[in-house]
Formats: sequence, C-alpha cells, structure tokens
Amino acid sequence: MSEDASRLYLITPPLVDAAAFAVSFEAALAAADVACVLLRFDPQADAQAIAKKLLALAQPRGVACLVGDARLAAAIDADGVHISAPGEALDAALKALKPNHIVGVGGLVSRDDAMVAGESGADYLMFGGPDSPQTFGETRERIAWWAEIFNLPCVAYANLIAEVAGFVDLGADFIALETAVWDDPRGPGAAVADVNHLLARGRSRA
Repeated sequence: MSEDASRLYLITPPLVDAAAFAVSFEAALAAADVACVLLRFDPQADAQAIAKKLLALAQPRGVACLVGDARLAAAIDADGVHISAPGEALDAALKALKPNHIVGVGGLVSRDDAMVAGESGADYLMFGGPDSPQTFGETRERIAWWAEIFNLPCVAYANLIAEVAGFVDLGADFIALETAVWDDPRGPGAAVADVNHLLARGRSRA
C-alpha cells in the first residue's frame, strides 16, 4: 500500500447492545481493509461491556479501536481515544495515554483550532464528524488546506459514499464514515466494499 493511500475509518452509531450490532460490525470488517473504528455508545448503555465484545472482533483483524473517553480506553485496553473537541479533555487524554495509545481530536471549527490541536501532540485531526457537522464543501476546504501544508494525518468525515473520491483526491489520510455505511439498505458489507473500490482507485493513482 502506498504511504499516501487513504484508508477507511469507521464510526459506529451510539450503541445500546453489542450482540445486536455484532453481525453488522463483522460484515463491515470482513468486506475490506478497515484501518480504525471509533466505538460510540448510548449514554444509558454499559459502554465497557459493549466495547470489550467489539474489541474482541476487531483487534485480531488488525483494526485499531478507539473510544471517546480516555479512562474507558485505559480500562479496556483500547488502542486509543477520539476526543470530540479540543480543550481540557484533549489535554488530559494526551497526558494519560501518550505515547502508547492513539489520541485523535475533532470538533475543529476554525483553522486556528486545527493548528493548535495539531501542535498539542494529537495523532490525527478529524474534519467534520457526527459531533461536528460540516457540509461537503466545508470539509473539502479544510482537508485541502491541511493536507497541502501539514504532515499530521487528517481524517475527512464523509456524509455520503459519493463524497469519498473527492476527499481521496485532496490527500485525506483517512476517510471516516458512519450512517452512510450502517444505514445502507444493501448492508454495511456492500457499503464498505464500495468505499474500498474508491480508495483502491485512489491508491492506483498515488
């Protein structure tokens, strides 16, 4: 794989139960190369129990598993954490988990936010996302700017599979998808296979 190839970053919906999601989860992971999964949880759910079951499905495949809380990440031996916005939570996660775990950050509403987060020691920046809605055009603009100037990996959140190719062409290191995969009427495996085809076309041009 090219060093510059974009890879797939999956984001789960807020989960209530591991068993109910496991079939869809395994279908997505089996369909193509997945670099990373961000596990999200319903506020009323037993996040630790759900995460442990899904980590057991993903980590043996070489898929990095992240959660949204640094203490949970440490407790379940997740690969790292995704912090939804810069600030105290990011600072605490960097202090608690680096250098042995991944620490990523989203919720970057300005270029200044992105540069400050990039200088903090975060491992990647995500533009757009379920907690930081942006239009395709807004995310394209931010990815184009970041990828042109900075070396720190960036993640482009795609609302639709049709947006993937545009982010690949701009040099996004990872393409994140959530509802576009899990809500696909054909099933998540078919959606991930389509995304992989678009990523492979990007790799062939790299």
